[in-house]
Amino acid sequence: MAHLSPVILFVDDALIVADKPAGLLSVPARGEDRQDCLIARVQALHDDALLVHRLDMATSGLILLARSAEMLRRMNLAFEQRIVGKRYVALVHGHIAQDAGEIDLPLGSDEANRPRQCVDPLRGRRALTRYRVLERSGTGPDALSRVELKPVTGRSHQLRVHLMSIGHAILGDPLYAPPDSAQRYARMHLHAAGIAFIHPCKQVPVSFESAVPF
Repeated sequence: MAHLSPVILFVDDALIVADKPAGLLSVPARGEDRQDCLIARVQALHDDALLVHRLDMATSGLILLARSAEMLRRMNLAFEQRIVGKRYVALVHGHIAQDAGEIDLPLGSDEANRPRQCVDPLRGRRALTRYRVLERSGTGPDALSRVELKPVTGRSHQLRVHLMSIGHAILGDPLYAPPDSAQRYARMHLHAAGIAFIHPCKQVPVSFESAVPF
Protein backbone atom coordinates (compact mmCIF):
# COMPACT_ATOMS: atom_id res chain seq x y z
CA MET A 1 0.00 0.00 0.00
CA ALA A 2 1.57 3.24 -1.18
CA HIS A 3 0.26 5.31 1.73
CA LEU A 4 2.31 3.13 4.10
CA SER A 5 5.62 3.66 2.29
CA PRO A 6 8.30 5.17 4.56
CA VAL A 7 10.19 8.22 3.32
CA ILE A 8 13.99 7.87 3.37
CA LEU A 9 15.37 11.16 4.69
CA PHE A 10 19.06 10.31 4.92
CA VAL A 11 21.42 7.57 3.74
CA ASP A 12 25.18 7.18 4.07
CA ASP A 13 27.51 4.22 4.50
CA ALA A 14 26.69 3.92 8.20
CA LEU A 15 23.07 4.92 8.76
CA ILE A 16 19.62 5.38 7.30
CA VAL A 17 16.98 7.73 8.72
CA ALA A 18 13.41 6.93 7.67
CA ASP A 19 10.07 8.63 8.31
CA LYS A 20 7.50 5.96 9.20
CA PRO A 21 3.80 6.53 8.51
CA ALA A 22 1.21 5.69 11.14
CA GLY A 23 -0.26 2.23 10.56
CA LEU A 24 2.98 0.54 9.46
CA LEU A 25 4.64 -1.97 11.77
CA SER A 26 8.34 -1.46 12.54
CA VAL A 27 9.03 -5.23 12.36
CA PRO A 28 6.94 -8.24 11.28
CA ALA A 29 4.31 -9.56 13.68
CA ARG A 30 2.55 -12.90 14.00
CA GLY A 31 0.30 -13.81 11.10
CA GLU A 32 0.72 -13.81 7.34
CA ASP A 33 -1.21 -10.54 7.08
CA ARG A 34 1.24 -8.73 9.41
CA GLN A 35 4.51 -9.23 7.54
CA ASP A 36 4.50 -5.84 5.81
CA CYS A 37 6.65 -3.54 7.91
CA LEU A 38 9.18 -0.73 7.82
CA ILE A 39 12.28 -2.93 8.01
CA ALA A 40 11.09 -5.06 5.06
CA ARG A 41 10.33 -1.99 2.96
CA VAL A 42 13.69 -0.35 3.72
CA GLN A 43 15.60 -3.60 3.12
CA ALA A 44 14.00 -3.79 -0.33
CA LEU A 45 16.03 -0.66 -1.10
CA HIS A 46 19.05 -1.23 1.16
CA ASP A 47 19.47 -4.92 1.98
CA ASP A 48 22.02 -4.27 4.74
CA ALA A 49 19.61 -2.16 6.85
CA LEU A 50 19.25 -3.13 10.53
CA LEU A 51 16.69 -1.57 12.84
CA VAL A 52 18.21 0.39 15.76
CA HIS A 53 14.94 1.15 17.59
CA ARG A 54 11.20 0.80 17.02
CA LEU A 55 8.07 2.89 16.94
CA ASP A 56 4.63 1.55 17.77
CA MET A 57 2.52 0.74 14.71
CA ALA A 58 0.18 3.65 15.47
CA THR A 59 3.04 6.15 15.93
CA SER A 60 4.51 8.01 12.97
CA GLY A 61 7.87 9.69 12.55
CA LEU A 62 11.62 9.27 12.60
CA ILE A 63 13.27 5.90 12.95
CA LEU A 64 16.97 5.05 12.75
CA LEU A 65 18.59 2.11 10.96
CA ALA A 66 22.22 0.96 10.86
CA ARG A 67 24.01 -0.47 7.83
CA SER A 68 26.33 -2.95 9.56
CA ALA A 69 26.54 -4.95 12.76
CA GLU A 70 29.23 -2.57 14.05
CA MET A 71 27.11 0.53 13.38
CA LEU A 72 24.18 -1.20 15.09
CA ARG A 73 26.35 -1.93 18.12
CA ARG A 74 27.53 1.68 18.34
CA MET A 75 24.04 3.12 18.06
CA ASN A 76 22.59 0.60 20.54
CA LEU A 77 25.28 1.73 22.98
CA ALA A 78 24.35 5.38 22.38
CA PHE A 79 20.72 4.58 23.20
CA GLU A 80 21.74 2.65 26.32
CA GLN A 81 23.88 5.58 27.48
CA ARG A 82 20.95 7.94 26.79
CA ILE A 83 22.95 10.21 24.51
CA VAL A 84 20.38 10.05 21.70
CA GLY A 85 17.92 12.91 21.92
CA LYS A 86 14.36 12.11 20.86
CA ARG A 87 11.51 14.60 20.56
CA TYR A 88 7.86 13.70 20.06
CA VAL A 89 4.73 15.80 19.58
CA ALA A 90 1.29 14.61 20.69
CA LEU A 91 -2.26 15.90 20.85
CA VAL A 92 -3.93 14.89 24.09
CA HIS A 93 -7.36 15.15 25.66
CA GLY A 94 -7.87 18.01 28.13
CA HIS A 95 -5.77 20.98 29.17
CA ILE A 96 -2.54 19.99 30.91
CA ALA A 97 -2.33 22.31 33.90
CA GLN A 98 1.43 22.88 34.07
CA ASP A 99 3.28 24.44 31.14
CA ALA A 100 6.15 21.97 31.60
CA GLY A 101 7.11 19.15 33.91
CA GLU A 102 8.21 15.55 34.34
CA ILE A 103 6.30 12.28 34.61
CA ASP A 104 8.36 9.86 36.69
CA LEU A 105 6.32 6.66 37.05
CA PRO A 106 7.61 3.06 36.82
CA LEU A 107 6.10 0.92 34.07
CA GLY A 108 5.56 -2.79 33.58
CA SER A 109 3.40 -5.22 31.61
CA ASP A 110 -0.31 -5.38 32.33
CA GLU A 111 -0.34 -9.19 32.43
CA ALA A 112 -4.13 -9.46 32.28
CA ASN A 113 -4.44 -7.10 29.31
CA ARG A 114 -1.49 -7.64 26.98
CA PRO A 115 -0.04 -5.82 25.08
CA ARG A 116 -1.02 -3.01 27.44
CA GLN A 117 1.51 -1.60 29.88
CA CYS A 118 0.69 -0.04 33.23
CA VAL A 119 2.12 1.97 36.09
CA ASP A 120 3.62 -0.62 38.45
CA PRO A 121 5.21 0.84 41.60
CA LEU A 122 6.30 -2.58 42.88
CA ARG A 123 7.75 -4.41 39.87
CA GLY A 124 7.88 -1.75 37.17
CA ARG A 125 11.07 -0.31 35.70
CA ARG A 126 11.78 3.37 36.14
CA ALA A 127 10.40 5.51 33.33
CA LEU A 128 10.90 9.27 32.96
CA THR A 129 9.27 11.63 30.45
CA ARG A 130 9.78 15.38 30.21
CA TYR A 131 7.03 17.45 28.62
CA ARG A 132 6.25 20.99 27.51
CA VAL A 133 2.82 22.27 26.50
CA LEU A 134 2.95 23.96 23.09
CA GLU A 135 -0.70 24.98 22.80
CA ARG A 136 -4.08 24.58 24.48
CA SER A 137 -7.34 24.76 22.55
CA GLY A 138 -11.05 24.05 22.89
CA THR A 139 -13.20 23.80 25.99
CA GLY A 140 -15.09 21.14 27.89
CA PRO A 141 -15.04 17.72 26.19
CA ASP A 142 -13.27 19.31 23.19
CA ALA A 143 -10.36 20.65 25.25
CA LEU A 144 -7.00 19.62 23.79
CA SER A 145 -3.32 20.18 24.49
CA ARG A 146 -0.48 19.98 21.98
CA VAL A 147 2.55 18.80 23.90
CA GLU A 148 6.23 18.21 23.19
CA LEU A 149 7.60 15.06 24.81
CA LYS A 150 11.19 14.05 25.50
CA PRO A 151 11.54 10.49 26.86
CA VAL A 152 14.62 10.06 29.05
CA THR A 153 14.05 6.30 29.24
CA GLY A 154 12.66 4.07 26.49
CA ARG A 155 10.04 1.77 27.98
CA SER A 156 7.35 0.11 25.90
CA HIS A 157 4.36 2.47 25.38
CA GLN A 158 6.05 4.92 27.77
CA LEU A 159 4.65 8.17 26.38
CA ARG A 160 1.18 6.70 25.89
CA VAL A 161 0.90 5.30 29.44
CA HIS A 162 2.51 8.31 31.11
CA LEU A 163 0.07 10.72 29.47
CA MET A 164 -2.91 8.49 30.23
CA SER A 165 -1.77 8.15 33.84
CA ILE A 166 -1.94 11.93 34.41
CA GLY A 167 -5.41 12.09 32.83
CA HIS A 168 -4.46 13.23 29.33
CA ALA A 169 -4.61 10.27 26.95
CA ILE A 170 -3.41 10.76 23.38
CA LEU A 171 -6.16 11.39 20.81
CA GLY A 172 -7.06 8.20 18.96
CA ASP A 173 -4.90 5.89 21.09
CA PRO A 174 -6.49 2.45 20.55
CA LEU A 175 -5.19 1.07 23.87
CA TYR A 176 -5.20 3.91 26.38
CA ALA A 177 -7.72 6.54 25.25
CA PRO A 178 -11.47 6.26 25.89
CA PRO A 179 -13.19 4.03 23.28
CA ASP A 180 -14.94 6.97 21.60
CA SER A 181 -11.53 8.63 21.01
CA ALA A 182 -10.25 5.73 18.92
CA GLN A 183 -13.52 5.73 16.99
CA ARG A 184 -13.54 9.49 16.44
CA TYR A 185 -9.98 9.92 15.19
CA ALA A 186 -8.49 8.13 12.19
CA ARG A 187 -5.07 7.75 13.82
CA MET A 188 -3.22 8.10 17.10
CA HIS A 189 -1.86 11.62 17.40
CA LEU A 190 1.74 10.83 18.37
CA HIS A 191 4.67 11.68 16.10
CA ALA A 192 8.42 11.21 16.48
CA ALA A 193 9.38 14.69 15.27
CA GLY A 194 13.09 14.94 16.04
CA ILE A 195 16.19 12.84 16.69
CA ALA A 196 19.74 13.97 17.45
CA PHE A 197 22.93 11.99 18.08
CA ILE A 198 26.67 11.81 17.41
CA HIS A 199 27.35 10.20 14.04
CA PRO A 200 29.04 6.85 14.82
CA CYS A 201 31.75 7.28 12.12
CA LYS A 202 32.18 11.02 11.64
CA GLN A 203 31.88 11.80 15.37
CA VAL A 204 29.96 15.01 14.67
CA PRO A 205 26.51 15.99 15.97
CA VAL A 206 23.66 15.32 13.55
CA SER A 207 19.94 15.93 13.88
CA PHE A 208 16.84 15.27 11.81
CA GLU A 209 13.35 16.72 11.89
CA SER A 210 9.98 15.50 10.60
CA ALA A 211 6.96 17.76 10.15
CA VAL A 212 4.07 16.87 12.45
CA PRO A 213 1.20 15.59 10.25
CA PHE A 214 -1.62 16.69 12.59
